[in-house]
Amino acid sequence: MIELLKRRFLERPELHPQTVWEDVEQRLSSHPEALEILARMEETGGEPTVVAFPDETTDTVLFCDCARETPVGRRSLCYDDDALRRRKRNPPAGSAQAQAEAMGVTLVDEALYRRLQELVELDTKTSSWIQTSDDVRGLGGALFCERRYGKTFTFHNGADSYYSSRGWRGVLRV
Repeated sequence: MIELLKRRFLERPELHPQTVWEDVEQRLSSHPEALEILARMEETGGEPTVVAFPDETTDTVLFCDCARETPVGRRSLCYDDDALRRRKRNPPAGSAQAQAEAMGVTLVDEALYRRLQELVELDTKTSSWIQTSDDVRGLGGALFCERRYGKTFTFHNGADSYYSSRGWRGVLRV
């Protein structure tokens, strides 16, 4: 896993312009549980990669799913387990938040998603659930993002909805 992460790190310097690989490797050696989580991200097709934002002033290393499209095994899910329980007809197999939590990551938020899109074109054929504020969830909704026509869009949907092209992207902070 370390060699794969290092290769991606070296192949995509635009994602972490001020970050040094040795610092990342040291951080990972201090947090061995992170490698297990990153391996799960990789096994499900997320292609976790080091990114050096949104807050470059902290010494936290961010690993985000940077697969071009949202991973196939993470699609056709509603937003969270509350939405899953409320869905009476044709419920999906699970929820994005529950999968992310089980993996040990959180859903990418809108700011991070947009920042990633400034550097890498993601979700040009798919879409990804993102962290949604409690006020929107309280009204039954949830947010997702995608890239179309060279622009990044944020949309809303009922949290209990699910589509074969909508999944989720995770972030691990180490």
